[in-house]
Amino acid sequence: MTPEALTLMDPSFDAWSPTQDPARQVAVMMSGGVDSSVAAHLLKRAGWDVVGVTMKIPVTCSSGKRGCCGADAALVCHELGIAHYYVDATEMFRHHVIDAFQEAYADARTPNPCVDCNSVLKFWLLWDLLEEAFGVSSVATGHYAQVCFKEGKARLCRGKDEGKDQSYFLYGIKQERLSRLLLPLGGLTKREVRAVAEEIDLCVADKAESMELCFAGEGNYRDALTVEQARTEGALTDMQGNIIGTHRGIANYTLGQRKGLGFAGGKPLYVGRIDAAANTVALGGREEVCARVIEVKDLNVLDREGLIPDRPLGAKIRSYGAPQPCVLQEVAENRMTVEFDEPQFAPCPGQRLVLYGADHHVIGGGTILLS
Repeated sequence: MTPEALTLMDPSFDAWSPTQDPARQVAVMMSGGVDSSVAAHLLKRAGWDVVGVTMKIPVTCSSGKRGCCGADAALVCHELGIAHYYVDATEMFRHHVIDAFQEAYADARTPNPCVDCNSVLKFWLLWDLLEEAFGVSSVATGHYAQVCFKEGKARLCRGKDEGKDQSYFLYGIKQERLSRLLLPLGGLTKREVRAVAEEIDLCVADKAESMELCFAGEGNYRDALTVEQARTEGALTDMQGNIIGTHRGIANYTLGQRKGLGFAGGKPLYVGRIDAAANTVALGGREEVCARVIEVKDLNVLDREGLIPDRPLGAKIRSYGAPQPCVLQEVAENRMTVEFDEPQFAPCPGQRLVLYGADHHVIGGGTILLS
């Protein structure tokens, strides 16, 4: 893959004419939300020469309370007095994010399109294009995470606002680029970011947060699945394989799901297993869907020295919550096995496990395998 897979479009207003030394130039990836908008403002205020960039992706754009994100990004840049460009990422986004999302559900895996977008598009293909087109080596986003340095080595660390920490979504960045990633919101809380936006009267200061997939147009994520995937019925079973009902299509279920199962068992039941080949969905009690040992593939390692078996670590198998105590059982070139102190609820094949060190930095992560 090359930068030519993405297309830089004409400037939204005036072209970028940097005046600072290249070491003080930065491209800010802007979504049109309050976070990336404040990030651009903070960098400009700190003396950086800033250019805003927004990916044009396949999306069902809404004119509701959130408005059109791409247009908002351009307007914010105009307000801040910085240049803004769109990058046409339509086909690459469709291939690497949407197609991968649909294929995962069809294969009974739970995808994480935000991680895919960050790892493949933003921090790889788009970054390559920005270096080539603008000569910038530094890139910034509005994520709530921090880049810390220890003994001269860059580390990806959790954000100050634990409820908003997004380091989980960024683990896929390559180590060699981490030192050139700027995260201006890492030391702020969401409330503080909103306050900055209101103080400078940004047009997006009161904009609602996006809670769903960008390419689903703020609708249910299942709206992005094909009709065939969503409507192929099959057997609903217990964890022993006994048929107890009919499911509505495996794409409508994820491991750990409790609501909308189409079956009442007299006790809390959860999706415990999905078999794409057999087109079955199995339900079980909470203890039946938990696991202590989880195997991971497709590793991206940010701190190889931290990959030491039997050392106390922490890990997350979902984006929310704090890292849970665990140890690394074994690690190979592209796989690792993690054992948690306590059983973890419904680890989902296809989702990501991210490993953290004792000082809250990201050691690495990968894709959860079927147990």
